Amino acid sequence: MTMTTTTTTDLYPTRGPVEVSVPRKDPVVWSAPGAAGPFATGDLEAFERDGFLAVDQLLADDEVAGYRRELERLVTDPAIREDERSIVEPKSKEIRSVFEVHRISEVFANLVHDERVVGRARQILGSDVYVHQSRINVKPGFGASGFYWHSDFETWHAEDGLPNMRTVSVSIALTENYDTNGGLMIMPGSHRTFLGCAGATPKDNYKKSLQMQDAGTPSDEALTEMASQYGIKLFTGRAGSATWFDCNCMHGSGDNITPFPRSNVFIVFNSVENAAVEPFAAPIRRPEFIGARDFTPIR
Repeated sequence: MTMTTTTTTDLYPTRGPVEVSVPRKDPVVWSAPGAAGPFATGDLEAFERDGFLAVDQLLADDEVAGYRRELERLVTDPAIREDERSIVEPKSKEIRSVFEVHRISEVFANLVHDERVVGRARQILGSDVYVHQSRINVKPGFGASGFYWHSDFETWHAEDGLPNMRTVSVSIALTENYDTNGGLMIMPGSHRTFLGCAGATPKDNYKKSLQMQDAGTPSDEALTEMASQYGIKLFTGRAGSATWFDCNCMHGSGDNITPFPRSNVFIVFNSVENAAVEPFAAPIRRPEFIGARDFTPIR
């Protein structure tokens, strides 16, 4: 009997000896025009153009209050702090993120299944979806560090093995997002160009990168060129607002040196038709609490 091995073509090379720029080869919105869902047609057109879309009030005030209570419960639980899914600040040693939060918490699991949330993901990706990653991000005041400029897809492709750009994220604010407390910044239109970063991926890179990005970091020259071409949009909004953004958007956030905390829940939906394979540019897979290998669709 002859055995054959199926390989997946690497459409987006990265982590090589030099930085490369590749035009996007995938759709941005995968559903047919006029597809039913929470987004209006004009919303999807704006998402396709810019790579993101803000929803002013996804959650009501009482819902936000419930999710904030759950966030506080999780970050003050000693057992959660000791769990490998919790990432702490390098300096303050306070919890920075808690991953796989939809499996740790029934409250956040319900949010993942909320049609206002998962329905939008299905509408953008044109298929059933599963959660590739979820986490709560905590940015307390007085020095919480930011996230440097990066494309999520570059990491998810290189280290998790996502073949195509058929993945969308939503960041839901659980506190007020001011223009001063380390809010999300995106380069509008940057999702149409893939920037393959230079440098090999170290083994167990995730242990360092979740605290401070290193491998997969664009060069200053590339960021300057992209920012000059696309500009930078800073997202502000009240608690309960949400920002949907394409997996290939160049984005980041600054430190929070104000007294005002910034916390959010972050959910990554991937199409079931884009299930992860082996990493394209890393020696081993990242743990499943960071890059899921359970592709069961959300119902």
